[in-house]
Amino acid sequence: MPTIYLGLGTNIGNKKENLTRAIEALSLALGNYTALSTFVETEPWGFDSDNTFLNCVVAFGTTISPTELLDTTEEIERRLGRTTKSTGRMYHDRIIDIDILLYGNDTIETPRLTIPHPLMHRRDFVLKPLAEIAPHAIHPTTGKSIEELVAGL
Repeated sequence: MPTIYLGLGTNIGNKKENLTRAIEALSLALGNYTALSTFVETEPWGFDSDNTFLNCVVAFGTTISPTELLDTTEEIERRLGRTTKSTGRMYHDRIIDIDILLYGNDTIETPRLTIPHPLMHRRDFVLKPLAEIAPHAIHPTTGKSIEELVAGL
């Protein structure tokens, strides 16, 4: 059973509650999580906003396919109040964002889904919480461990 790592972020509303509700919904869909990072407050990345983010990374073992996982995360985002997705790297404030960072050692590139997440190696708000729970995990396209990627930020 592959281990998957999901990056969660929120910058509007009750941010701690938003993350907690998302983790609970993910646990109902996927089973108990195997690891959860601390919640980290960060500045917006890729756009301007007066609202800081609260981010974390959560790990699960799963038997569902990557596409089913994407469907699940998008459905949870909708149920929690997210009405629009970022497109073309045009970012905006959001109640919840769930990104698939890693799916085992798989690499996937389809019009709808890219794994590993294509920008994760550049984002400290992803790498630092991921390094907290999986420092020795290997990024499948760079071949570097998460702790090595953090050191290179």
